[in-house]
Amino acid sequence: MTDRPLKQIHLAAHFPGVNNTTVWSDPAAGSHIEFSSFRHLAQTAERGKFDFFFLAEGLRLRETKGLIHDLDVVGRPESITVLNALAAVTERLGLAATVNATFNEPYELARRFASLDHLSGGRAAWNVVTSSDAFTGENFRRGGYLDRADRYTRAAESVQLAREFWDAGEEPVRHSGPQFEVEGRLSLPRPPQGHPVVIQAGDSDEGREFAAATADVVFSRHSTLADGQAFHADVKRRLAAYGRKPDELKIMPGVTFVLGDTDAEADERAREIRRAQVSPQTAIAFLEQVWGVDLSDHDPDGPLPAVDPDPDSGLVQGRVRHADPVAVAERWRAVAAEKKLTSRELVIELTGRQSFIGAPATVAAEIDRFVQSDAADGFILVPHLTPGGLDEFVDRVVPLLQERGVFRTDYTGPTLRDHLGLPVPGLR
Repeated sequence: MTDRPLKQIHLAAHFPGVNNTTVWSDPAAGSHIEFSSFRHLAQTAERGKFDFFFLAEGLRLRETKGLIHDLDVVGRPESITVLNALAAVTERLGLAATVNATFNEPYELARRFASLDHLSGGRAAWNVVTSSDAFTGENFRRGGYLDRADRYTRAAESVQLAREFWDAGEEPVRHSGPQFEVEGRLSLPRPPQGHPVVIQAGDSDEGREFAAATADVVFSRHSTLADGQAFHADVKRRLAAYGRKPDELKIMPGVTFVLGDTDAEADERAREIRRAQVSPQTAIAFLEQVWGVDLSDHDPDGPLPAVDPDPDSGLVQGRVRHADPVAVAERWRAVAAEKKLTSRELVIELTGRQSFIGAPATVAAEIDRFVQSDAADGFILVPHLTPGGLDEFVDRVVPLLQERGVFRTDYTGPTLRDHLGLPVPGLR
């Protein structure tokens, strides 16, 4: 044990979508398009004094065999449009939009996020993502032109150039780089936060370096205490090379949660939720993502496919394609054999996010343990229901974290940088 003060926990709310998190079969599941759903979840997060509300985004719906998987998210409004509307019905909650740096121009990004920051009084955040696949690029004039090796080069320069626009005021921006040649002026004053908060989600070595150089928040996926501690230490260690202090970057894994009156009740409820999230059809879609062959006739309640994967298949479009499908399939077969799992059971086992499961006191204690042990600085919560999936956590877990003295009882400042304890950057 150390004598350092208790770390304060950071919490954010992720509007579920562009994944298989939502349990569509639950009668309480609502729309992912109607504004009332976004408003309810955001206002619940603000009632819980969360740092920010986080929207993912997909520029094209994912396809298998040329068809949209009807148990996936079908349709999603543009993120900044939704957040501009939410700025009018919230007062303190940060508003984080995922916007692709590959298919947007830095001036456009700088102007849109400056607008959101002004309209919200300093609550905007940009989750910077990249794309190198031609499938997504078909929706754009440039197509899939960008080599995978260039995606972080373009993203880093996009953020750099956006910050130049935010800092410039009435002065012209003159920028010459490998991706952009720009000379112009932003049409708005400097944003209230100086720079809107930058979030990043890459876990590769280049992604970690990009985060250390550029990001204010990292959206990570590490699921165990040891893995979280290793990631936390590695990324924080890299900050010094860029003249940054450890507390200038917050690491916030995306997690799910399931509550019950007892730990046993929560465990049973969690099993039911995972089976609802991974239907037989969804399990087959995940198998086809690895195998790259049509598995329509495969029994999801039987063993894994006996055939070898097709590494060059174009069967699945828009989902992450594993670099070595043959190696992934062999690893999956080993896990299935060791644990005696069917195809569907294996997908359930391998595709779940890190979860906090238990009675409210158990979940509060585990969240606190991860943060005090430097496995994270906080968490981005992904509920399995929209729009009411966060209500129970705010009502039953947040008060326990507040009693522990590790989570705010009220906001202490108006901006997202205030909530995250981040400095306002000086003019460059």
